[in-house]
Amino acid sequence: MALCDDILLCNFPKCRTKLSGFAWVTACSHVFCDQHGSGEFSRSPAICPACSSALSGKLDIVRTELSPSEEYKAMVLAGLRPDVVLDISARALAFWSYQVHQEHMYQEYSLSRAEAQLKQMDKVLTQQNQSRELELNGIRGEITSLKKVMEDYKRKYSEVSERLMERNRQYQKLQGLYDSLRLRNMVVGVGDRDMLPQPVHHDFNTEVARQGTPQRSPQFLSVGHEGDSRFFSCLEADGAKTFFQFSSPAKERGRPFMKKH
Repeated sequence: MALCDDILLCNFPKCRTKLSGFAWVTACSHVFCDQHGSGEFSRSPAICPACSSALSGKLDIVRTELSPSEEYKAMVLAGLRPDVVLDISARALAFWSYQVHQEHMYQEYSLSRAEAQLKQMDKVLTQQNQSRELELNGIRGEITSLKKVMEDYKRKYSEVSERLMERNRQYQKLQGLYDSLRLRNMVVGVGDRDMLPQPVHHDFNTEVARQGTPQRSPQFLSVGHEGDSRFFSCLEADGAKTFFQFSSPAKERGRPFMKKH
């Protein structure tokens, strides 16, 4: 704060607002806003919030108007000797000089704290940058290895693709040969089937029934003269050969011929 600024700040640590209207001034050369001065100096004994000095004197705390009227300025020092006026003015200027010095010291303190925080943050930032750089180098290494793996997979994929295409070509070729051979076999099979004689289909049940049923069964009648005549007449009608054909040919050949007398 410069003298030409003509602005005072509240010396309360958590306030630091620009003063206007009324202010509380202490004998220890501190000034406070009307809000904090009324609150702090209403207790007894009064303690300066800035330097913790005891303010027990009657004029140790004064509530003053920062922008007095022209009438007040004309009458406040009227009648005083010049040395008194100069002494009052010197004390008022000393108060301003102290406030400027205090503000300068406060700004330097704030600047030193800010620089210390900045250095600490810069240190932390440097450590974080180093750790991030290490992580970035590790990630770059992983990316490089993954690129190599990807290139290897691409090469294997191209080889597998070429093999697959070759197998597909072989399969198509074999499929064509198979289709041509199957078509040729179908044509040859149809031709051979046309050249073969047509088989004669026999009904097995009908054949068995025809073989199992005799053409004509002889009728055997009662024994007697009339019965014999009927029996031999039946043989003559059907044929003796048909009746005797049931005898075994081997027996017929082995039986000697006997002449009947």
